This record gives sequence, C-alpha cells and structure tokens, in this order.
Amino acid sequence: MRHFFLWFLVSIAVVVGVLGFRGTHSRRTTLYIFPDMEWQLKLRPQTRNSFFTNALSSQPYLAGTIARSTPLTTAAGPIYPYEDSPVNTGHIVGTTNFIELNPMPITAAMLKRGQQRFTINCSPCHGQLADGNGITKKIGAMLTVANLHDKRIVEMADGEIFYVITNGRNLMGPYGPNVTVEDRWAIVAYLRALQLARLGNIDDVPQELRASLTK
Repeated sequence: MRHFFLWFLVSIAVVVGVLGFRGTHSRRTTLYIFPDMEWQLKLRPQTRNSFFTNALSSQPYLAGTIARSTPLTTAAGPIYPYEDSPVNTGHIVGTTNFIELNPMPITAAMLKRGQQRFTINCSPCHGQLADGNGITKKIGAMLTVANLHDKRIVEMADGEIFYVITNGRNLMGPYGPNVTVEDRWAIVAYLRALQLARLGNIDDVPQELRASLTK
C-alpha cells in the first residue's frame, strides 16, 4: 500500500509537470490528449462551404423534418404548448390552485390512448389496475408504490394528477419530458375510468347497460 501511494503521488507530479494546472496560462504550445474534442469536424454557421451546391453552410430546413408547434383542441379552443394555460400546467392561470376537471374532450379514442400510455409509463410501478402492485414492487425494486385508488388520490383534482405526472412527486420522477401534454391528459382520463370501475356502483351505469353486468 505504501508503494501504491508513492507511485500515485509520482504520477500526479508527472501529469502536472507536463500538462500544468487547469485554468493556468502558458506561452508553451498546448498539449491535447483528445484533440478531436477541441477541433471538431463541423460547419460554421453563415460561412461559405463547397459541400452544398449553393455554397452555404447554413441550409434551410427540409419540409417535415422539424416539429412545429401545433395547438391542442380543447373545450376552450386551440391551445399552443408555449401558452400559460391550465392545459399545459394543470393550474388555474395566475394561481397555484389546480383545475378540477380534465380540459380535453373525453372520447373513446382518448381513453384507449390513455390506456396505452398508462400501460407503458405507469403500470410498471402502479400495476395494470393502478393498485400499486406493479412489477417493480413485486421484484423488490420499489417497496413503496402509491395505490391510485386511495381516497386521497381519488379526491385529487385532475389538474394535480396532471401536475404530478409532469413534474413527479416523492419517489416518482417527472414524465413531462417523455409524455406529451395530450397523452398526460389521456392518462388522467384513463385513471379516472379505472377508479370509477373500482369505486363505482350500479347507479353509475346507464340503465340500458345494466343488464350486461349480470352476464
């Protein structure tokens, strides 16, 4: 062990002697261990370059290659992603209060999309039934997972659930960068459907469909 520290100190002295301390200035030629990080093969913007037929390094975007901001269709009209809107934040504008109801139109297609996104992003921890018995809990990777049928979560505003999906809470990480705004609201709608299926009663079922429950 004594020899290890001796050689370690000698190595440090050699490196500092050859390369110097970081941030210091010297008139000597710089020694680069990884020169490709300093001189990269790239085109400088707004400069002449013979690679392209128009001799410009800055080229216009090809049609369809850059995602453009498109509005979401809501009950309040079209909403763009950059707007300070409850659709994008889950909050009432100008407050820290959450909106009570999902602002997106609830359709069968939306619920099916929400089921797909829930299965991919939520069920590994919360389980397919949202009861907190996902695969991560079963294998011991996470011992504490929220049961989304708990009274506390059932009574949450839709906007708060959207906010938690977006930004995370406690052990749950944020899913905002990975799941689109529209898909987050679809997940909220599907979760409400799961909760209603668990906590609902016969009075919640339309009269014409009640007979099918006994089959």
